Amino acid sequence: MADSAPRSLLRDLSLPAVVAGFITVLVGFASSAVIVFQAAQAVGAGQAEIASWMWALGIGMGVTCIGLSLRYRMPVVTAWSTPGAAMLVVGSAALPLSDAIGAFVLAALMGTLAGFSGVFEKAMRRIPVSLASGMLAGVLLRFGLDVFVSVGTQPLLVLAMFATYLGGRRLAPRYAVIATLLVGVAIAGSQGLMHMDQVQLQLARPLFTLPTLSWAAVFGIALPLFIVTMASQNVPGVAVLKASGYDAPISPVVGWIGVANTLLAPFGGYALNLAAITAAICMGRDVHEDRARRYPAAVSAGVFYIVIGLFGATVAAVFAAFPRELIATLAGIALLGTIGNSLAVALKDEGEREPALVTFLVTASGLSMAGIGSAFWGLVAGAVTLLALRRR
Repeated sequence: MADSAPRSLLRDLSLPAVVAGFITVLVGFASSAVIVFQAAQAVGAGQAEIASWMWALGIGMGVTCIGLSLRYRMPVVTAWSTPGAAMLVVGSAALPLSDAIGAFVLAALMGTLAGFSGVFEKAMRRIPVSLASGMLAGVLLRFGLDVFVSVGTQPLLVLAMFATYLGGRRLAPRYAVIATLLVGVAIAGSQGLMHMDQVQLQLARPLFTLPTLSWAAVFGIALPLFIVTMASQNVPGVAVLKASGYDAPISPVVGWIGVANTLLAPFGGYALNLAAITAAICMGRDVHEDRARRYPAAVSAGVFYIVIGLFGATVAAVFAAFPRELIATLAGIALLGTIGNSLAVALKDEGEREPALVTFLVTASGLSMAGIGSAFWGLVAGAVTLLALRRR
């Protein structure tokens, strides 16, 4: 946990922290932006509204990352709700855009209430660290595997990046990921894999949509969006903080994210929440050996998110220019330390080893039921296993 003494951001800021923030945004945006675009189109948004959505989401994530990380001196990373966007793609047919916006506002207000009331935090404090760590390891496993899966399609790029990382870990551990990124970009550029010809500088403009609400929007969008965001996004997000050694004040954090979400929902900020996978990139030892000096990584991510908000279309084209294998390899390498640490913590306590292992396996399986992802069901399965073994 970050110490209570006031720290200077400029003193704590480091190049590895800035790079970690950039990788966080790169991975988060490149992996799911297309789903957000599809969600906007599914509720009837045109090009102007889609640009406004990216503005709202970028500004919302940026302000909350910066504000909460500086306030609590720990890496608090926020994100849009990818499962929420996926739900909108398949579940919002025949509803007008204004009804969808009204549902976004209602879901954000419910998130604010769940945060400030303390209900969400009370539920989260019952999750053992071993289960949280097992869930985190299961969520991140795919990213570690993708490093070596990518060898099959781009062997030179991936193997050169991995070799650079190993050399960097031996010679200059804090700069290993930075060197890996630079080598990856250089090789991708030399092989013609960077497609920058579609990049054009263009500012995004916020567009206000007056919210309306119907019963169909309440039960078809608002309630499912609230449940999915809390269960599939905020639960893993809190678990990542917990597994990384940060005792964050969950109630105000979730509450203030809800406030930002409520204000930005009329502009297309459909759902903001704590990040999980991308947050782990800002919490590893590659950022800084001192856990209390890793928060600048989240602040840096916030700055990059604001840039995305202001130049949504341009940044989308830039991130789309990166080859998929480069992003997958970079994400997996940046998360290797976190995966290893999570597994070590999950399996450390012999009395909780089997429940943690069940949590890990269910989470890693990718199981999805009732629109809720495997991270939530992994925790449920682990908790049931823990209770059953203790009762025995």
